[in-house]
Amino acid sequence: MIELNLRQLIEPTTSVVRKSLEDGLRLAQQERHSSLEIEHVLLKVLEQSDSDLDRVLEQLGVDIGKVSRELSQTVGKFHRDNPRDMVPFSPLVVDALKAGWLLASVEMGVNFISSAHLFAAVMSHNTMRNQLLSSVKTLQEISLEKVLPAVKAVTGQSSESRAYLKAAAGGGAPAAPTAQGGALQKYTVNLTERALNNEIDPVLGRDPEIRQCIDILTRRRQNNPILTGEAGVGKTAVVEGLALRIAQKDVPEPLQGVHIHVLDLGLLQAGASMKGEFEQRLKSVIEEVKASPAPIIMFIDEAHTMIGAGGKEGQGDAANLLKPALARGELRTIAATTWAEYKKYFERDPALTRRFQVVKVEEPTEAVAIDMLRGISKILAIHHNVRISDDAIIQAVKLSARYIPGRQLPDKGVSLLDTACARVSLSQSATPSLIEDTRRRIQQIDTNLDLISQENISSGEYHETLELLTEEKAVLEASLAAQTEQWEKEKDLIAKILEVRTKLEQDYQAKKGPEDAGDRLSDEEVAELQVEFKNLFAALASAQGDQPLMMPHVDGQAVAEVVANWTGIPVGKMVSDEINGILNLHEQLEKRVIGQSHALEAIAQAIRTSRAGLTDPRKPIGVFLMVGPSGVGKTETALALADTLFGGEQNLTVINMAEFKEEHKVSMLLGSPPGYVGYGEGGVLTEAARRKPYSVILLDEMEKAHQGVQDVFYNLFDKGSIKDGEGRDIDFKNTVIIMTSNAGEEAIRAICAQSEEKPEPDVMLDSMRHELLKYFKPAFLGRANVITYYPLDDENLFKICRINMDRIARRVRNHYGAAFTYDEDVLLNIVARSQEVDTGARNIEHILNRTVLPELSTECLSRLANGEHIEHIHISATEEGNFGYLFNADAAAAASAEPQAVVDTSVDADVDADADAAE
Repeated sequence: MIELNLRQLIEPTTSVVRKSLEDGLRLAQQERHSSLEIEHVLLKVLEQSDSDLDRVLEQLGVDIGKVSRELSQTVGKFHRDNPRDMVPFSPLVVDALKAGWLLASVEMGVNFISSAHLFAAVMSHNTMRNQLLSSVKTLQEISLEKVLPAVKAVTGQSSESRAYLKAAAGGGAPAAPTAQGGALQKYTVNLTERALNNEIDPVLGRDPEIRQCIDILTRRRQNNPILTGEAGVGKTAVVEGLALRIAQKDVPEPLQGVHIHVLDLGLLQAGASMKGEFEQRLKSVIEEVKASPAPIIMFIDEAHTMIGAGGKEGQGDAANLLKPALARGELRTIAATTWAEYKKYFERDPALTRRFQVVKVEEPTEAVAIDMLRGISKILAIHHNVRISDDAIIQAVKLSARYIPGRQLPDKGVSLLDTACARVSLSQSATPSLIEDTRRRIQQIDTNLDLISQENISSGEYHETLELLTEEKAVLEASLAAQTEQWEKEKDLIAKILEVRTKLEQDYQAKKGPEDAGDRLSDEEVAELQVEFKNLFAALASAQGDQPLMMPHVDGQAVAEVVANWTGIPVGKMVSDEINGILNLHEQLEKRVIGQSHALEAIAQAIRTSRAGLTDPRKPIGVFLMVGPSGVGKTETALALADTLFGGEQNLTVINMAEFKEEHKVSMLLGSPPGYVGYGEGGVLTEAARRKPYSVILLDEMEKAHQGVQDVFYNLFDKGSIKDGEGRDIDFKNTVIIMTSNAGEEAIRAICAQSEEKPEPDVMLDSMRHELLKYFKPAFLGRANVITYYPLDDENLFKICRINMDRIARRVRNHYGAAFTYDEDVLLNIVARSQEVDTGARNIEHILNRTVLPELSTECLSRLANGEHIEHIHISATEEGNFGYLFNADAAAAASAEPQAVVDTSVDADVDADADAAE
């Protein structure tokens, strides 16, 4: 049984019972009794005149005065041992109120608890009756069979009952729905009425589903559609669209004048604490629907909650109560639920399934979703008091479809556009976040300066941080002044832009209307305003630069910034720089991958072709099999692609295919099938694509996977999708699939060693195809773009070594604020050592991580421990082939005396920063 608090129990009591509870509590408090007992309450009831309990006792022939005296004597014998002012209700009183409410509502059919109901409940309960009869001997004369008839005869005609009903009619007390239309009004919302009052947004793009619902609703039997679809596709909008059509009388004759009511199961269950109360409420709704002069269609959203709703042991649930009416066609119902919930709850109950006809609501295409957003854009614009450009609507759909995979259109597009509108509206009325952040940082610096200054005064020592913070504060104050000046300019320009736009729009509306509708501008005035409008926008763009503080309207860039905040993907890489990034992809990759220009060009060309829309749209963006020796840049290529195409290396998923040497391990990739351990948890491959549909998937050491596992990828490479263990189609159309392999490594080295010139990629691929066929089937190789990687020569290793040393230099500068230089001989030494083991560029990182960095870190920590300040670090190569480390003045002298490598801090700093973070 659902637990209720005392407020809910006392709410339906009559004024007599309520006053008796209050007076009983006051008496118990005065006498320092430990709790409020039934005797307190009944005594105070009998002290009031003309109560229902008085009438019941009179009918039963009981001496009321004698009962009152015995109750008073019993109360006087209670222990006076309560030291507190608060007196709680005893459990028996709470049980009496619960039983009284159940007796009144279920057996008596009324919606209040009178003193007679309370007395009857006590007499019907063994524990309460025995306690009462032990203290009030007079009541032992009463026959239990006569109590309920006496209560029924009294209830409703007494002054106590009439007073409650009168107060309920006047709003003085809550009353359960008893009159015609009360249950519908309390537990449902009239959707058709809301449509007539223009309280529903326009619904576009769902005409087929609405027509299908109309077909089902006009049938004679089993006329109940159930809308199934993923959350956010617009199931409720279909019903709202139907309500709009009914309001506009754009429906067939059988549906003319129909009212659609939304049933709120939550309201039905709220407060239904007693057994049978929920069922009684639902039955009252069904009866009122049947009796309504105007035909009513019930809409039950989240219909799977009907299964078990209100149902306790020995009770039926909402679905079972609805089944008979649904089967006879007496109650037309539209239900809505997700497909997964439909399968879980509805399909296992054939009796319920056959009473509904499924209407599938699929996610709309991007084109349809754009039309849907255009339909509600005016409402959003009015709500936020902004103007929404068509580009913003298009970008809201396209960017949400691309970067927000966990939700469905149009829901995610609407959320994105709504958020962008809110942000633009706030930018026009609130202080920009950039200025707020700068002000807060200055305040924080002021706090830090105060603390450090006090510390300096007490210790008498100079604190270096004081100077750094003072310099930072000066920079921030200058920046704040510039930002404030820019903000004032933007506010002035945007105010003028809005003024000109308003004039143009008012003129447009005036010319659309009748001849006398408002002032009209001449063509010359319109042309002047249009020129002024363009000039103002140009001035605004100039004032804003790369960091706008305010936005005049909602455009594609405003939407992109919201996506950037939600996903962490840089805005520029989504809108303005995406195409330029694709065009310059080869150059971007070459900054990180050395000595493989032919491979990078082949990859860039394939991705450019895909981005131009000239490849099969069903396939992934690219499927590449990179073959070559270890440590030549295959994995680095995947990292660079993830960063360049998708905004960061976090959008790279690496799967080690060496773990899939047995064929049964395919379940690890796709997820376990039904009935097996791990079902429903997903596979590493399918879950990677579901969570990051725009990403690079790296299948490392592909040749080590079982050929049965390799066969799984055929459909993925051809159709861009694959079924997971749960039977869902997982989309890979927006991923780049990269497979790496060392197959044919010896053949590549042998071919490259035959001449000083590197062989052509096609020649090398033809020469090593025989080696590849040992590991891959021809059908597999035919579906992938096979790209060969050359072994790295000394020149390339030297470049890679320089890149790694420059990364160390940046770390030193960021951590210590110190200069970092090194001799060219250091690079030559590292390259020479790296060739001792045939692992390509990996050995360079190994040497740095095992030799240079440990030795350098020891030197740095030793100096810090001695209180030295590090200003300059220089690394040189000794005659013995080791490395020497000089600091500060010695380092500066060595750097000026010897030829050293110059650190280029401008080259791909972001990439290096990402690499440092990853390391």
